[in-house]
Amino acid sequence: MKVLIIGKHGQLASALAKSASEFPNLEIVSFDSRALNVLDNKQLAEVIEKELPEAVINTSAYHVVPLCEENPEKAFAVNAFAIKNLLNAVRKIKAVFVTFSTDYVFDGQKKSPYLETDSPAPLQIYGMSKYIGEQIALNYYDRSLVIRTNGVYGGKEGSAQKGGNFVLQILKTAQTQNRIEVADNQIVSPTYASDLAMATLALIEKKVPSGIYHLVNEGFCSWAQFAGEIINLAKLNVQIVGVDRSAETVSLKRPNFSALSNTKAKLYGIILPNWKEALRKYIDSISI
Repeated sequence: MKVLIIGKHGQLASALAKSASEFPNLEIVSFDSRALNVLDNKQLAEVIEKELPEAVINTSAYHVVPLCEENPEKAFAVNAFAIKNLLNAVRKIKAVFVTFSTDYVFDGQKKSPYLETDSPAPLQIYGMSKYIGEQIALNYYDRSLVIRTNGVYGGKEGSAQKGGNFVLQILKTAQTQNRIEVADNQIVSPTYASDLAMATLALIEKKVPSGIYHLVNEGFCSWAQFAGEIINLAKLNVQIVGVDRSAETVSLKRPNFSALSNTKAKLYGIILPNWKEALRKYIDSISI
């Protein structure tokens, strides 16, 4: 099966390409934003019709939350309307379409991990744009897989948009500070890109039905707890201090509890490792 990945150099796209070696039945081709721009309808049609993939994975996103508030037009263009552009091309060749969404489609009021069947209620432009993207994918094409995930980190450089990732940022800060304040009012399911990639490719290989799937490392924690485990695994003498950031982000609402449950993927035998085990693998990989 030929799989086309959009967003070649991102931390998730890189993990997908690297994980492909574990799936001998899958042939991976990747394109960066210059070769395949999701906002360019003509280019999308030309590349997809030339490559004729059996599955298309869209990892492109505008996901820096504060920037989405400042640039709502771009957020909706990339996270929502580009999905329709992609599907115009994908539908013609009847390929499986995979796109990624976020825990930020929820308002965080549930206080327990969200299921695929829970009703979204996004609080900010980022979450709204991703939710609209979900709806376009699911209602415009019946071979769409929408994968919601949470707190993704991976690679030695992380995300270009975010200038790294949470793990790398904590490790960098720890080089110059022996006390780091981190939010303890937000509960998440931090997810290693390599585990997310493996699970995504497994969904494709198993030819699961279309719909929404949650893929995150098992369990959940606060960002402060996550930071503490990073420091612990890196064996650094740094104090992590949990703080409530809610008062600092009145104008930008974030869900306080947005952990996800991988309910549907488990039905197909797809189980991601616990977040602590995943973090250990990542710390080991970047320490080499």
